[in-house]
Amino acid sequence: MTIIAKNVMKRFGTPATTVLSNISLSIDEGEFIAITGRSGSGKSTLLYILSSLDTPSDGQIEIDGQTITTMKSDTLNRFRNEKLGFVFQFHYLIAELTAIENVLLPAKKCGREKELLPYAHHLLNEIGLQGKENRLPRHLSGGEQQRVAIARALVMKPKYLFADEPTGALDSINAEMVMNTIKKANTTDKTTIVLVTHDSGFASQARRQIHLVDGQIK
Repeated sequence: MTIIAKNVMKRFGTPATTVLSNISLSIDEGEFIAITGRSGSGKSTLLYILSSLDTPSDGQIEIDGQTITTMKSDTLNRFRNEKLGFVFQFHYLIAELTAIENVLLPAKKCGREKELLPYAHHLLNEIGLQGKENRLPRHLSGGEQQRVAIARALVMKPKYLFADEPTGALDSINAEMVMNTIKKANTTDKTTIVLVTHDSGFASQARRQIHLVDGQIK
C-alpha cells in the first residue's frame, strides 16, 4: 500500500462539529481513485488530509511508509515538492509569471528549473498550449489557465496527484481535456491519482470510487 489512512477523524469549531468520522482506507500504487459524495459530505476535507495539506484531529496518514502526520514542517515541504502534485478547482497561477514560469515553480524550489525546462515545454504542448508558453495568465482563458495548473502539478513527475474538483469551473471541452491529461499521467507514468469530483461521468472513469455520506465511507 502506498497511502494508508488509519482511524482518521476531523472536527472543526467550538463546540466541535465532526466532519470526518473514523476513516480507514488504503490506496495502492498506481491506482486511480475518485472520492465522491454530496456537498458537505467531507470529500474535500478527506483529500486535503490524505495529501498532507491538512491534519486530522485524530488518526494518522502514511505515504510510502512514512507517517506524514508527524513529520517536521521542513521535511514535509520537501516530501510534498518531490512526490506530490496538487490541482484545485481554481488554478492559483502567479499573475506576474508566464505560463512556462508558472509550470516550472516546483522545479525552481529544488534547483531543477533548467533540467526540467524541456519537459515543461512538452507538457504545455501536450495540453494544447504550444505557442502560449510566454503569455501571462491574464492573456489565457480560464480553461487554459487550469491546463497550466495541471502541467505545474505534473512537471516534477510526482508519484501522487491529488485533484480537488479540477473540472468544476470548466466547460465540457476543457474539462475533458483536463481529465484526459490526468488519466494519461495514471496510465503512462503510473501516477497514483486521488480525485474529488461531483461529476458522475468523470468519477466512473476511476478504477475505484470512495463514496462519503456525512463524513463516513459508505
